[in-house]
Order: sequence, then structure tokens, then C-alpha cells
Amino acid sequence: MKRTSLTAYAALVSLTLTSIAACIRTGGTREQMIEKVLAQKKDVTILVTDSGLGGLSVAADIAARLPESGVFRRARIVFYNALFHSSGYNGLASEAEKDRIFDEVLRAMEKRYRPDILLIACNTLSVVYDRTAFARKARFPVVGIVETGVDLVAGQFAKTPGATAVLFGTKTTIENEAHKKALVALGVPPERIVGQACHRLAGAIERGVATEETVGYIRQFVGEALAKAGPVEGPLFAAFVCTHYGYARQQFAEAFAAAGQPGIVLLDPNPLMGDILFAPAHLRRFPRTEVAVEVVSKLEITEQERAAIGPLLEAVSPAVAAAFRSYTFDPKLFEVSFEPPPPKK
Repeated sequence: MKRTSLTAYAALVSLTLTSIAACIRTGGTREQMIEKVLAQKKDVTILVTDSGLGGLSVAADIAARLPESGVFRRARIVFYNALFHSSGYNGLASEAEKDRIFDEVLRAMEKRYRPDILLIACNTLSVVYDRTAFARKARFPVVGIVETGVDLVAGQFAKTPGATAVLFGTKTTIENEAHKKALVALGVPPERIVGQACHRLAGAIERGVATEETVGYIRQFVGEALAKAGPVEGPLFAAFVCTHYGYARQQFAEAFAAAGQPGIVLLDPNPLMGDILFAPAHLRRFPRTEVAVEVVSKLEITEQERAAIGPLLEAVSPAVAAAFRSYTFDPKLFEVSFEPPPPKK
């Protein structure tokens, strides 16, 4: 199956009256805006955001590929942690609160960095984005990772007819069913798609991918997913629809093996999200792309988190790993008001 264009998935996943109005206001579709950046910009600022640290893997992949690509003369990659409180977006009381807070974060990142392109390397925030007021007037291309995940899963269904897919994601992502709706629109039977919410797993991974806590969660969620799927006649594969989960790929594989599913295909869309920056027609415009990387966060990134995620980034991009180690902690990165959840008893 050929990789379906971003336009097709935008129509399936996020082409609402909001995005139509944005196209009219900005003078073109998102794909046209991306093409303009690739064809005309020599020096760019690429903003990558997530409600945590999972999206750092997307930034690492882009930083690793850019130097030899020659797509731009200089590229500034900024990883912007959009997390506003340790309880996270999934801890908010309503969808309206998620929309409002992320809208304020988007305004703050635009004002400070004036990006040429924004990659929302977070499934939760990709789902939220289209509901924000910001989406109606964005003057630079904004790309969410949901489309990349749908593309990847659809391709696997084409390779393995009659297969069943398990989608692992956060509570918001799974309940929204953006991936499932898009896949059903492409002709995938809904009973072949099993959504499994993995509450608190992202935070556990940030504290350590091989800890007893993380492994315990993964075993629990794999067991629950297989129970939902029931007896599967055809092939079974799984996809990560949370950018954190790719860090724990080995732990997922081991949990599936222990549950009687050795060698299961595990799909991670993170390495594919940056593909839009590397269109063949624009490669090697320059002898080499000079890359600078920054990591900024409103919340403190603990030593434990840096020790857990840092080595995984180092294997892909030493530049991103170095920026992560020396990240900028800025409590005033953005200001939002919200009602914090009651303390746990």
C-alpha cells in the first residue's frame, strides 16, 4: 500500500470548518504551506512539542537526518515541553479545559519562537489541536502525529489482510478514537481495531523504561488488550499511539511474548513524523544543513527522567541528547490558569 498523502488523512481526521477557515485565512492548505517552507526558506525554526518527553524522539530523528539532507542552510530545532502541571492534560476535568490550555500554550510558543513549522509530537495534543482557537488562524503549517500513525497502521493492514490491530495510547487518545475513525473510513472493519488506554504509563516510562513500575503497567495493559481482542483468527499487530511508548518497545515485545504472542509486529510512528521535511525534490539544496537544538520546559525535568530518556536519545542524536541534558528550565515559559486536581489520598 502506498503511503497515503497527508491531504487524504487531513480530510479523514481533521478537516473541519476550523481548518477550512484557517486555509482561507492563511492563503493555502497545510500541504501548500509546507511546500513553501521547503522550497523558499533557507533558515528555519522547527518547533516540536509534546505534553511530556515522548516527542523528544521525533526531534532526535529529525536532528539526525537533517545535516546530510541539505534541505535548509540552517535549522533551529526547539523541543517545547507543553506540560503545564504534573497531572497533565489527561488529568483535566473537561475537553474544553484541554482546548483552552493548549490554545494558550500555542500562543505563547508562537510569540517566543515564531516557528516556520510546528510538529505536534503528541497524540493527545494532536487530537486537541483542531478544537483550539489557534488552529483557525495559524499562519505556519502545523502537523499532528495522529495522521502519521493512521498511515502506518493502514499500511500494515494492507500487508496483512484479516489482521487485528491493538492501539496503545493515553486515555484521551483512545476515548477520542481519532485513529479508529480514520481507519474505519479507509475500510478497516471496526471489530479489527482494539483500543487500549494505558493510564499513567507515559509518566512511568519517563522515570525508567525497564523499572518494575513500567514493566508492570505494560504487562497489565497487554493482558487487558488481548482479553478485549479475544480469540484472534488472523495476524495480530500492535501500534503505539503515544509518543512515549516507543522508548519501551523491548518491554512491550517481552510482555506480548510472555502472553503467548512472540514476534508480534510493533509499529512506532515517531521515526516517520519528520518525513514531511525530506521531500526528495528539496534534498541537497545546500551542501549541508547546520543544526542547532534546544530543549525548553516550564516544569523541571528531574535527574531521574534525564537518566531514563537521555541514553535512548543519545543512540539516535547526540545533539538532542546534549540539549536535553542542558535543557532550559523556565517556569514562565507560558502562563495558564487551571484548577489543580485534588491531592491523592
